[in-house]
Amino acid sequence: MFLYPATVRKDGDTFVVLFPDIPHTHTNGLTREDALAHAPDALLAGISLLMEKNLEIPAARKAGKNAVLVGLPSAVTAAKAELYTTLRRTGVRKAELARRMGIHKQQVERLLNMEHSSRIEQLEAAFGALKMRLLIDVQSAA
Repeated sequence: MFLYPATVRKDGDTFVVLFPDIPHTHTNGLTREDALAHAPDALLAGISLLMEKNLEIPAARKAGKNAVLVGLPSAVTAAKAELYTTLRRTGVRKAELARRMGIHKQQVERLLNMEHSSRIEQLEAAFGALKMRLLIDVQSAA
């Protein structure tokens, strides 16, 4: 689901949000609320960097007492990250996924590009080609 614990701490005049599980991922703001408002985009940037470098996305640890859970900014970005981890876990290469879907490899590359605007139907088709089903979960924002 890509919910990661983050810690918020005051650093001088700003508040800093750190993600212990995702290397080099942090953000800040003038208030705690401001810093947390930027946190999903910071998490997206950190996960995008891991994907660009073809590195494993670490699993989230259990949240500590003072941690705040932060998720990716959208269902589409979460689905892209899940597709990436599924391909790594199953050993299916991008070219093989493209063949199974009947599309070009560049289209699979775009599906895995966090900056590209993909449709959820395209991601559903990718999971279908892996004999999987994409499900969406709704939770309280509190």
